Amino acid sequence: MWITPEEVLLANALWVSERANPFFILQRRKGHGKGGGITGLLVGTMDVVLDSSARVAPYRILHQTGDSQVFWSIACGSSRKEITQHWEWLEANLLQTLSIFDNDEDITTFVKGKISGIIAEENKSKAALEDEDSGKFREAEQKMRKLFGMPDEEKLVNYYSCSYWKGRVPRQGWLYLSINHICFYSFLLGKEVTLVVQWTDVTRLEKNATLVFPESVRVSTRHTEHYFSMFLNVNDTFKLMEQLATIAMRQLLDNEGFAADRSLPKPCKTLKNVSALKRDLDARAKNERYRALFRLTQDERLDGHTDCTLWTPFAKMHIVGQLFVSNNYICFCSRDEDLCQLIIPLREVSIVEKADSSSVLPCPVSISTKNKMTFLFANLKDRDFLVQRISDFLQRTPDRLWSDGHPLALIGHSVSQSEGRSGDPAQRRHYNSSLPTASQGLLRIYQKGDPEDLGPKATREKMKEESWSIHFFEFGRGVCMYRTSKTRELVLNGIPESLRGELWLLFSGAKNEMDTHPGYYAELVEQAMGRCTLATEEIERDLHRSMPEHHAFQNEMGIAALRRVLTAYACRNPGIGYCQAMNIVTSVLLLYCTEEEAFWLLVALCERMLPDYYNTRVVGALVDQGVFEELTRECLPLLYEHMQELGVISTISLSWFLTLFLSVMPFDSAVLLVDCFFYEGIKVIFQVALAVLHANMDTLLGCTDEGEAMTILGRYLDNVVNKQTVSPPIPHLHALLTSGNEPPPEIDVFELIKSSYDKFGSLRADDIEQMRFKQRLKVIQSLEDTAKRSVVRAIMTDSAFSIEELEELYVLFKAKHIMSCYWGASSTAAERHDPSLPYLEQYRIDLGQFCQLFGALGTWLCGTHTATLAARLFRLLDGNRDGLVNFKEFVTGLSGMYHGDMTEKLKLLYKLHLPPAAQSNHDSLIADTLLNVHCPIVPYWPHTLVTRETLATQQIRRKWVQVKDYKYYLRMWAKEKEPRKETIKDLPRMNQEQFIELCKTLYNMFSEDPLEQELYHAIATVASLLLRIGEVGKRFGNGNGGRKPNGAADAPAAELPRPEKEDPNGGSGPGQSLVCQALAEAQLETPPQQTSDEEVKDDTSVSSYSVVSAGSLQCEDIADDTVLIGCGGDQQRRGSTLDGDWSITFEQVLASMLTEPALVDYFEKKGDIQARMAACKMQRAVERQVSSSSDHELAQLST
Repeated sequence: MWITPEEVLLANALWVSERANPFFILQRRKGHGKGGGITGLLVGTMDVVLDSSARVAPYRILHQTGDSQVFWSIACGSSRKEITQHWEWLEANLLQTLSIFDNDEDITTFVKGKISGIIAEENKSKAALEDEDSGKFREAEQKMRKLFGMPDEEKLVNYYSCSYWKGRVPRQGWLYLSINHICFYSFLLGKEVTLVVQWTDVTRLEKNATLVFPESVRVSTRHTEHYFSMFLNVNDTFKLMEQLATIAMRQLLDNEGFAADRSLPKPCKTLKNVSALKRDLDARAKNERYRALFRLTQDERLDGHTDCTLWTPFAKMHIVGQLFVSNNYICFCSRDEDLCQLIIPLREVSIVEKADSSSVLPCPVSISTKNKMTFLFANLKDRDFLVQRISDFLQRTPDRLWSDGHPLALIGHSVSQSEGRSGDPAQRRHYNSSLPTASQGLLRIYQKGDPEDLGPKATREKMKEESWSIHFFEFGRGVCMYRTSKTRELVLNGIPESLRGELWLLFSGAKNEMDTHPGYYAELVEQAMGRCTLATEEIERDLHRSMPEHHAFQNEMGIAALRRVLTAYACRNPGIGYCQAMNIVTSVLLLYCTEEEAFWLLVALCERMLPDYYNTRVVGALVDQGVFEELTRECLPLLYEHMQELGVISTISLSWFLTLFLSVMPFDSAVLLVDCFFYEGIKVIFQVALAVLHANMDTLLGCTDEGEAMTILGRYLDNVVNKQTVSPPIPHLHALLTSGNEPPPEIDVFELIKSSYDKFGSLRADDIEQMRFKQRLKVIQSLEDTAKRSVVRAIMTDSAFSIEELEELYVLFKAKHIMSCYWGASSTAAERHDPSLPYLEQYRIDLGQFCQLFGALGTWLCGTHTATLAARLFRLLDGNRDGLVNFKEFVTGLSGMYHGDMTEKLKLLYKLHLPPAAQSNHDSLIADTLLNVHCPIVPYWPHTLVTRETLATQQIRRKWVQVKDYKYYLRMWAKEKEPRKETIKDLPRMNQEQFIELCKTLYNMFSEDPLEQELYHAIATVASLLLRIGEVGKRFGNGNGGRKPNGAADAPAAELPRPEKEDPNGGSGPGQSLVCQALAEAQLETPPQQTSDEEVKDDTSVSSYSVVSAGSLQCEDIADDTVLIGCGGDQQRRGSTLDGDWSITFEQVLASMLTEPALVDYFEKKGDIQARMAACKMQRAVERQVSSSSDHELAQLST
């Protein structure tokens, strides 16, 4: 590339001049390319170790004038091809112009100005994202692509100097972290180390410090482990690796690829070694921590944070902490998180002003809200800028209901545009404000007549309500409430039933979403109800299983409310839809909240507080199950070992986490855990689970089997009671486990919660997130392995490949799909991967990817004709005509090529030249041709039953009016659906045009075979024989009024060739000419027509001779008994036309092929799929090797 001219004093130090003219010198750096000796090795090693390879390209062009000792560097290149293009441009455009100048200074000024102008023009066309990156970083990115053979779509995030441990020897080099790969390169004294690992292959990533590997990072895949150490800042490097691995796991989980944030503000100045992608990922990490800390929505973006103090009127003191400002909120968190936390939505802010500064309150800012609360922040470093940013956000806040970045922004806008229609009760058929559940929870509806006014329980409940009233008076009420240790203490003592719904909404963050989306739930219910989907069917099946012991769900009111909430959420988030256990959690929410409140609480649970818990594979619950096992190993090591032997932990914990103990504990007790969960998050569930195991440790250690351990834990949880509840007792379904002579002792739920905080309260949310990351890699890769085994088991009976071969093919197939997601058509990647589909159909590839795999794994490679053959096979396998092929269809095609006998292989090849595989010039006539063909209608491939069902349905519709025998047609349709084994008699006839294409394919297939000449000889004989068979069949068909072959079109009689006399050259007239023309198109030379008398043979002798194209053989290879079939002159070839009546059958093709041993041996030969797969896996390594080879070596190879 052209570079800004820089002065170079020592032009020949570490460089070798390769070209020169009076004004320019082209140089190559020592250590690159061939030769160089010990000096070259030292220079190459120094470049890698000192990172000069990122600054210094291996080639450069210098400008020099006259006898001057000063040189100017004007261009550099990573390859000889690139630098040669610049050199040729200089010679063609500047040499003649420079020779006119008389003054050397004028020459240098002109060259520098010209190069600067070229650079300025190039910079105008560069993307804005690249402009943010420093020049050094762009050079490093180019070097990464060159070293590892990456395309331009692969973006470098950052690179680090480190050591890679190969065995016990560290190799100093550079670690390149891109969006999709982790790469390492080292060159030390002639020894090169190159490593490329896809992030999607990483199964474990951890940072450790041992004597052998100090401060190292271990990257594990399914087969190998890699150690990297000696980082300048190992923590920053590891955090970035965690982020990139998480992106890869998200891609495996739901096909969610990485999309750069285009709205990221540009830095004030270009950072030296920080790319735009690195800034993007850093901003994402900060946003995630910010949203998790304050329970904010996914579209909330942190604008900035600063240190400050907050005046707390309840404590009469200033608390030190950090102030966070985002697009919709102002938040504060004390340095000690338990001391104070504050969330101020901008929609509640009325006034923001700068207060008077003093020595006690330097740089204060006062923020007042609509509910008359005032918050005073002080010790702000840049108060003016902060107030301006808040003012900017406030100007955008009014009148904004739905976020533009919300996943359902379109639904939101449709609601706002139709508020008048939605507000009409007559228009709302399913949900309106008159419903009892729209204004209060089910518990309040069904407890109205319960006399529970007196007694100690009611008194205690009143005391709790009074305590919260005092708290609201001191700390505020609503979203702007101060949240302190006092708040947590009140939550642990139990939230009063009258306040439970309000406080759940507040602590979970659901209140903010509900307030900013008014009318959203009502509109969503109207859209969702009445639809029939898989999710709605599952919801209907589980409605009556949701807390059937509670009287609120023993009638239609509760069931209908539950149906509406679950159906609305399934419509909002089709990626989750509905998952078992959602009904149990939602039914509890409906007891204390209105329908709309329960809906937004469910949104908070599924999308923020319990991420990935309720998707199709309950990944989040499995991840937390792994975290729980790890916590058990750390906190209860003796019990962990015993429980692992019994296999109990993985069995019990899944139901505990999915339902938040609601399904395994009495309702009145479990709801107290839900109180703590909404305030503390998932950590309280882990704490209580560990406390349950600790309380039963002695008994569990004496268990001998899994059933006994589960019975002990079940009895314990059944007897966790809430003695303070004022609700009537609800029978618990698990009480049957408490059978025995002596009833087990009761456990007070408050004591259990207190014990969990006393023994395991040191558990931090950051530690849980770190363990979640480690377990997420393990769980998702385990699920991928399970999917692979499921797919292999599903198709192994229908394929001749071994289990190991099918697994390797699946890996290659999935890798091609994933690669297309980030290097190919990313816009359609989500459509190709649907996690709700069976494993067999989740990954699908399009035509382009299929052609690449066919070229790497197929046995029928035809040179330039390979892509055409691959496209035909793709169309044949694509039974539903959606332009995509799943793994089973892909294996079906490969199995026919590798493991079929000669008949099966020829049948596949024959079908590849018939519709729908072969696309004729008239695509619109293909369907009519298939329907009008007189051969039996059968599928072209065993799985293409859609065509048969469609035809049967059409027949039923045509006769439905005439005959009313419904049972008869149902039986006929069922019979049509039954798969029938295809025979060779079912295949349609082949016309002349299709036969010519078949000949072209065969000639191209044999072009690289060791027995090439013998195969050409044999196929020419077969082609000639089949042409004659077709001519004979045509005559008999015409004489008997025979039918036309498949694909034949009506043609005028004058255009149809009707030879009464056979061609004296042993051919069949126009048919032979067309075959020769096809061979010519297949890049086989065809000689002129032979006319000498001694070369004219009798037609009857053709069958006993080998007939070949003379252009396919050398002169010395032609035997005495060989007849050379001429094709006539160019004029005859151009004037030949297709014979519309000519046709042959597959039986005739097969019989003719069997007469030639060379063809029989070729098609009976078994292919080696293992070698093909090994070559396909090494393809990336070969690309890297070629890309890192010197240009001198490549030039030698090309010659």
